[in-house]
Amino acid sequence: MFIALEGGEGAGKSTLAAALAQRLRSHDRNVILTREPGGTGLGDAVSKLVRHRQGLTPQAELLLFEAARAQHVHDVIRPALERGDIVLCDRFMASTIAYQGYGRVLSLRDIAEANRIAVEGVEPDLTLLLDLTPDTGLRRDTTDPAGDRLRGEGTAFHERVRAGYLAQAAADPDRWLVIDATQPKEAVLNAAWSRIAALV
Repeated sequence: MFIALEGGEGAGKSTLAAALAQRLRSHDRNVILTREPGGTGLGDAVSKLVRHRQGLTPQAELLLFEAARAQHVHDVIRPALERGDIVLCDRFMASTIAYQGYGRVLSLRDIAEANRIAVEGVEPDLTLLLDLTPDTGLRRDTTDPAGDRLRGEGTAFHERVRAGYLAQAAADPDRWLVIDATQPKEAVLNAAWSRIAALV
């Protein structure tokens, strides 16, 4: 099973992913916990570039993310799924649609094609969207906005990102679960677990 965790800055994806991994392992499940951009040497390099390199065009940003994703699927996600592991991934295709499509206002058709090439048919069985307003998320996020291009974008950008996530969730409710990320951590975990437990 492949589960993606999505949401804006400060939503708590990493915290939830770690808690879910621990709970799944306590039920004797093999779990791979990974993230994007990251999970591979190329992904880590791309993460540094897109977060800190000034002057990147939106198109360059998109293609860097997709290159990292293609390597990530090839090296980490597909092999884990073929072994029968459960993959928990902090961000995946939906992030690109939300950030580069809605946030940067690039063509959604072009992004869909780039995603298709990168993932070669590997898509999440379930996407957990941790939803909260950008103002709340940015207050929670301790990252220095001056040193992080995406974190430092204005409120309007992050509002568009949130709208992009919610549009994707509304279009595919069978494979998405929207969770109120302003709840206590235990409530967020229980909401996610109730959906996952029904699947595993």
